[in-house]
Amino acid sequence: MLRRLLLALCCALAPLSLAAQEAGTDDPALLVADTVVVTPDERLIAEGNVEALYDGTRIWARRITYARETDSLIIEGPIRIDDGESIVILADSAELDSDLENGLLRGARMVLDQQLQLAAVQLARVEGRYTQLSKVTVTSCQICGPQGVALWSIRARRAIHDEAAQQLYFDGATFRVLDVPVMYIPRLRLPDPTLERARGFLFPSIRTTTELGTGIKLPYFIPLGDHADITVTPYLSQETRTLELRYRQAFVNGDIELNGAVTRDTLLPDEMRGYLFGEGFFDLGNRYELSFNFEVTTDESYLSEYDYSGKDRLDSEISLSRTTRNTSLLAELVHYNTLRDNELNSTQPTIIPDLRYERRYQLSNRLGGELRLGLLGHSHIRYSENNGSGRDVSRAGAEADWRNQWTYGSGLQIAAQAGLAFDQFTTGDDTSVAAVDSSVTPSAALTFRYPFLRSGAGGARQLLEPVAQIGWVGGRDADVANDESTRQELDEGNLLSLSRFPAEDRRERGLATVLGLRFLHKAASGWEAGLSVGRVYRNAQNDDFTATSGLDEATSDWLFATHFRSTDGLYIQSRTLWDDTGEVSKSAARGAWSNDRVDLGASFILLPADSDEDRDEKVAEWSFDGSYRFSRHWTVSGDAQYDIADNRAVEAGLGLAYRNECIEAAFTADRTFADSSNLDPFTTYGLTVTLKGFSTGGDAGSYSRTCRQ
Repeated sequence: MLRRLLLALCCALAPLSLAAQEAGTDDPALLVADTVVVTPDERLIAEGNVEALYDGTRIWARRITYARETDSLIIEGPIRIDDGESIVILADSAELDSDLENGLLRGARMVLDQQLQLAAVQLARVEGRYTQLSKVTVTSCQICGPQGVALWSIRARRAIHDEAAQQLYFDGATFRVLDVPVMYIPRLRLPDPTLERARGFLFPSIRTTTELGTGIKLPYFIPLGDHADITVTPYLSQETRTLELRYRQAFVNGDIELNGAVTRDTLLPDEMRGYLFGEGFFDLGNRYELSFNFEVTTDESYLSEYDYSGKDRLDSEISLSRTTRNTSLLAELVHYNTLRDNELNSTQPTIIPDLRYERRYQLSNRLGGELRLGLLGHSHIRYSENNGSGRDVSRAGAEADWRNQWTYGSGLQIAAQAGLAFDQFTTGDDTSVAAVDSSVTPSAALTFRYPFLRSGAGGARQLLEPVAQIGWVGGRDADVANDESTRQELDEGNLLSLSRFPAEDRRERGLATVLGLRFLHKAASGWEAGLSVGRVYRNAQNDDFTATSGLDEATSDWLFATHFRSTDGLYIQSRTLWDDTGEVSKSAARGAWSNDRVDLGASFILLPADSDEDRDEKVAEWSFDGSYRFSRHWTVSGDAQYDIADNRAVEAGLGLAYRNECIEAAFTADRTFADSSNLDPFTTYGLTVTLKGFSTGGDAGSYSRTCRQ
């Protein structure tokens, strides 16, 4: 070891260091070898475990000879050259200049970003930027043994790698699958794996549907500077001619993205069809944030037929928000467009401006606690001007709310709150209610909690927490139509609320008592289970609650909410409303299991018929989604939705994907069993194949195969 260190010190003063100094390089050349000899004809010969480092390039070889007369290196292999962090060159022999920028390598193999392999009979380095390979074979596939065959490869008469532009150029290229020629391409350009954004074609996908036939999508990516790009995707089949567009741009303080398409097809032959979705976000400074999104389409069935979106109501929105420690501001304008065949945009609330501002103050006087002051404004406007069906409503409100909480030595917690709210409503195009009316709402409540905590052996813990609240809300509702609070539901989030209506056009009034119990168990091994039970007792019934809300009687239904979480990725949660006769008002459950191989989920929902919620028949559905990686490279996925009440399938899908270090292939099949006058049932098949190793395909290193001995 001492000898090698001394040799390295001596070689630092050798001609390679002189060349480095003449080139103006700050770092000197370093050379380490078992033996170093300087011959009478001024040749430096390093032999045995030779390692050289110069200007970020590291060379390992069996023998290196430096000829001072020609200022060149003769390197005998096996040779390994690491050029920075992303390029590795292996060769049998080489002749390079002292700057390692020009020269010739024989029996060479170049590896880019540990992904793409380029094997050539001869490799030439030019100006330290270009690498020219003759009779080259390119692949990112693992090849096992001397008789191994790559899953795919490109063979070319010549290839040039432009290191600065991060591009690969091929002349006389043949694309091969299992070494069988399938396509000849006279000239081909591809980005190398280190390039993130490059102009050119992306990998195509094949899509087959029962309505549009078999078609191909061929995306073309165009960068527009460093901060914007556009992707143009022609979609062609027997039944459609579609052009898809995606535009993205990043700014210093935000970004925008637009997605759209224009179509001529045989489904609606006399119409130009299309859609445009957009979204953006901007940080305006001083914690102000501006966001927007818009969604438009030409007809009701276009988005579903082309699988651009499953939404049946489109919303466009622009909002301005600001949140600080003590203030909250949200101003937004929303426009809705319904695609449902049983709804008309003219009679639906379509234009909705909304404003909410809240500020809180920490009180230091004897009263203590927190004071919250709020302002709100809201409108919903219909296009129709007909009496009743064209009703427009505006409201403005102000609210003050005081809250405080005390914890006593016994563990008892008492929370108090008191508030006063004022709401004024203006109604147009509806003579059945007052044109202008207002309401004043005082409120007060006391909440009691008495948590019991027990710790068991090994770190297990149990929490039992009874909860009780007594609250009062005064005043009366204004004479205004119920447009905003048509759907209500008792759940864990509003059990202790003084009003369980979703908006301020309705409020619960009178005296109410809430009783609840929460239990939580956390085992020493890590699994966890919990149960919450609650009920509301009121002195009077509120007819504005729907029959299945769980709140239509003076005494509410029982609320049961449970959850379970295991240490191996299983999670289950459910919520059910039961009345005193055992009837279920509403029920929902979700279960999921996730680990390295499995990702499964299932959901169930039950909604009994309720004319107040425009639901003439019971809704009972389950849905399933999941994937299973049954081997290192194969993954199967599926999803399904089934309507138990109608005894019919709603939709189903199946996917199969294969991934290894050089290819990713995915096949999907989806069936939509539509039940709508503007949409027929249809089936969609998709096939996408992506070659890994280029920047357009990405990296699949975690799926790399290994060779058997």
